[in-house]
Amino acid sequence: MVSEALARELWGSPGDAIGKRIHETPQTPWREIVGVTGNERDDGVNKKATTAVYWPMQIAKFWGQDVVVQRGQAFAIRSPRTGSASLLNEVRQAIWSVNPSLPVANVKTVKEVYDRSMARTSFTLVMLSIAAGMALLLGVVGIYGVISYAVSQRTREIGIRIALGAPQQSVLKMFVQQGLLLTAIGLAFGLAAAAALAGLMKTLLFEVSPLDPVTYGGVSMVLAVAALLASYIPARRATSIAPSEALRVE
Repeated sequence: MVSEALARELWGSPGDAIGKRIHETPQTPWREIVGVTGNERDDGVNKKATTAVYWPMQIAKFWGQDVVVQRGQAFAIRSPRTGSASLLNEVRQAIWSVNPSLPVANVKTVKEVYDRSMARTSFTLVMLSIAAGMALLLGVVGIYGVISYAVSQRTREIGIRIALGAPQQSVLKMFVQQGLLLTAIGLAFGLAAAAALAGLMKTLLFEVSPLDPVTYGGVSMVLAVAALLASYIPARRATSIAPSEALRVE
C-alpha cells in the first residue's frame, strides 16, 4: 500500500495507483499496489505529509534478505476514555490474552504526540505573540500621544476659528479627519512593510497564510480607533472652552 501523496506524485491520482508495481531496489521483485492510504504526518504536524510505502509485516526478498519480519507494532485506538488507566488496562489484557509475553510500551495519547511535535513552534509563537502585543501597545500609546499632543498644540488655532464664527462641530470634524488621514497613510505604509516581511514567518505557520486578513484588519482597526480618540478628545476639550481663553493659550 502507498500513501496518497506518493500516488499523486507518481501517477497523478490515488485511483491510478491501484494495480501499479513498485520495488525497493532494482534487484528485488516487483510488488503490486493493492491500496492507497490517507496522508500521515510522521515527521511532525508542522510539516507536510511524507510520501510512504507500507510493506507487509512479513515479506520475502526484501532489501537483500530472504525473509523480513517486523517485530514491533503500533496501534491507534479511538475511545472516549482515551488516556484513562482503565482503558490502558483493558488494552493490555486484550494483548496478553493473545500472547502474555508481549510488552506494551510507549503508550501515549495523540494529544501528547501533537504537543511534543509542536513544542518548539508553540514556544516560538508564544514569544512572538508577546513581542507583537508589546509592539501593538507601544504603537497605540505612540499614536495617541503624538496625535493628541499635535492637536493640543493647536488650541489657539481652534479658538481663532471659533471666534471667527466656525461651528464647533465643523472644527472638531476637521481635526478628527486630519488625524485619521495621517493614520491612514501610516497604516498603508505599515501594511505594505508587514506584507513584505510576512514571508519570514512562513516556516512557523501550519496551513495558515502569513497574509491573514483578519489579523491585519484587527490591528489596523485598533490603531485607527486609537488615532480617532487621540484626535477627538483633545479637539473636543479645546472646542468646549471659551474662545477668549483659547486665544490666551501659548
